[in-house]
Amino acid sequence: MSHLNYNHLYYFWMVCKQGSLTKAADALFLTPQTVTGQIKALEQRLNGKLTKRNGRSIEPTELGQLVFKYADRMYDLSYEMLDIVNYSQRANLLFEVGVADALSKSLVSRILSTTIPSDGNIHLRCYESTHELLLEKLSQHKLDMILSDCPIDSSQNAGLYSKKLGECKMSFCSATPIDEKEFLANLEQYKLLIPGSRTSMGRKITEWCDRQGYQPTILGEFDDFALMKAFAEAHPDTVFVAPTRYPYKKDTAGFHRISSIDALKEEYYVIFAERMIQHPAVKSVCDADFSNIFH
Repeated sequence: MSHLNYNHLYYFWMVCKQGSLTKAADALFLTPQTVTGQIKALEQRLNGKLTKRNGRSIEPTELGQLVFKYADRMYDLSYEMLDIVNYSQRANLLFEVGVADALSKSLVSRILSTTIPSDGNIHLRCYESTHELLLEKLSQHKLDMILSDCPIDSSQNAGLYSKKLGECKMSFCSATPIDEKEFLANLEQYKLLIPGSRTSMGRKITEWCDRQGYQPTILGEFDDFALMKAFAEAHPDTVFVAPTRYPYKKDTAGFHRISSIDALKEEYYVIFAERMIQHPAVKSVCDADFSNIFH
């Protein structure tokens, strides 16, 4: 029996992962015609059709699903091997972390500080994006870990796990002092800056306003907390939402806490792939006690 051409198998696996011949070709830096030819060669070797058209997308046939299942396990193991080699042989441990851009960078930095070993031999690479895009990168083995404001459903994301690190209350604050009772009684008169509706906190604020019977004036929505804070500095008549643990009043930005809302809590989760459970930096985050940060 002739040997299987693993390049052909890899191209087929990429097409299934990307769901598109064009996307797979772009990721492989090949032409779609080349990828098609390689998959046809694999079909001849396996004596069966592996893919079929479904509108503009490509999906595996019954045989293709079987082949993809085994290929997915094979390449997942190969990435696991590379990860283990990476963090066992490098002088400085490479650790690539995705951070949901809605999270407070002050709190994130304190969480990431736990990943730094006593000898300092680590090389952190941090990427900011939305929860959805970071999850996609994690599933593609382009990240080692994610810090996000919402968990994942492991039943819907095979091989991925999440652990809650803690939660903190949220407060309304502003660049100029505002009386709490005055604010809560006339909230609709103030211009609010809130996290984007795609974020977990953005949705929680909208739901809280609905329950309180408020119809707030939203001046801006921001996926990035740092940008929202900078906008608030430039527009001192606005009110924005930040973690209650954020340094207020005497910090360099000069923000004042107006009111802490018990019902609004920002949750922090670590998300990682099963193969990364033994990664020393991931372990340090999962095992750490962050109660001093969140309470």
